[in-house]
Order: sequence, then C-alpha cells, then structure tokens
Amino acid sequence: MNGKSLINRQGFCFMHRPVQGKYAAKAAHGPRSGQGKFSLTPTAQTCCNRQGEKIMWTKEIFGTDVYHLVSAFIIYSMMGWLVESIYMSFCNHKITNRGFARSPFCPIYGFGAVIGYLVLHPLEKDVFKLYLVGAVMATVFEFLVGKLMLRLFGEVWWDYNDKPCNYKGIVCLESTIAWGFYAVIIILFLHSRVMAFIDRWSFSMGSKLCCVVLAVVTVDYVIQLMNAFHIDIKEKKEKLVDRYENFKARWY
Repeated sequence: MNGKSLINRQGFCFMHRPVQGKYAAKAAHGPRSGQGKFSLTPTAQTCCNRQGEKIMWTKEIFGTDVYHLVSAFIIYSMMGWLVESIYMSFCNHKITNRGFARSPFCPIYGFGAVIGYLVLHPLEKDVFKLYLVGAVMATVFEFLVGKLMLRLFGEVWWDYNDKPCNYKGIVCLESTIAWGFYAVIIILFLHSRVMAFIDRWSFSMGSKLCCVVLAVVTVDYVIQLMNAFHIDIKEKKEKLVDRYENFKARWY
C-alpha cells in the first residue's frame, strides 16, 4: 500500500539468513546412522513456527503485504463505525450504534476503503477521475451489499427513501456525491497516515492485536448472526444430545 513490504522492514531480515550453529551442522550432516528422520529440537521447532507465521503475514497481495492489509481493514472498519455512529447520533438526537454487532466495527467500511485504495491509487494524479470513479465504484458496492442484505436478512440496515434521487432506498445521489469525496480524502490524505500509524507498532505487537481484534469481532458477529437467524444454541445442543443417545442405544 505504501510501497513497503514487511520483508524489507527491520526485524525480518533474519528470515532470509542461512541457518547457523548446531542446527546448520545437523542440516548439513543429516540424521546420524541408526536414527530415523531428522527432527528439530523444541527450540528450533518454535523458531520455525514463528518464522512460518511471519512469512504468512508478509505474503504480498496486490503489491502490499497481508499484515498492512489486515491492519488497514481493522482501522478503517473502526473509523467507519465511529464516523457513522457520530453522524447518526446527531441526526437521531440520541446515541446510536451503527454497527451490526456490539463491537465498534463496520466491516463494510474496512472492505470498501482497502479495496478502494487498491483499485483507485493509480488515479491519485488525476483528482477528477479519482472522484468520479470512486463515487461510482462505492455506489455499486453499496448497492450490491444492500441487495445481499435483503436476500439474507430481508432488510437493509440503512434507508435512503427520504432522500432525493434514490433507488429503492438502497442508494441515492447524496451518498454517491459523498463517496466521491471520501475516495479523494482516503487516497490523497488519509491512507498514508494510516500506514504510518501501523508502522509505529512493532510487528509482534501489531500482529497480536490484529488477531485479538479479529477474534473478538468474529465471535461478536457469529452471536449476532445466530440471533438474526433465530438459531437457538441450547435447542441445537439438545437435538445433538438426543441423536447421540439414540445412536448409542441402537448400536451399543
């Protein structure tokens, strides 16, 4: 995203260094006679696991690494939730949570901002084209998400029916104009600052924070989706227990 990869950042050079010390000697001479397959010591195995984890985070997708993509997705999702919640709280004259779940997280903004940057950053030299393409692309994305929500939940979590030039309450001219300005702000001003904020954290701390945030959000969304689809965990558990008891009584 910012032209940098974690592979080139300080702290990752060791990933490409040759193995040294007793592990190098073992690798060079292979297993001793009478022994089975060569196996790493617990310390070496831990080192390899950590290295494999870091290699996963440093894989490049569309010119940037997974670590920066995931971190940016989380930040934009939280920023989107904050901005929309403040705006809707002002409009409703009361505190309003615009997230689907309880956590301060709106993934539609995270996906929109990250995908938008990957697609639109080549247009940063032409502000007019950037604005136009950004407005159209975000409107199409909003419409597709709205149709998906209608299919899954039977409703859309926003309503533009009271806005002029709207289509089925899912998209409207006002939001399209706003999306264009958002695209310009993100590409020309905001994204570089988001990347700088990510780079302030060490990889070890940043990757752990990403895992914790995604785990909490995943659990939160699973619970809310189960409530939305009226899935009763206790009922499902009782049915599984009954099936197990019937199976056990029949075959044992």
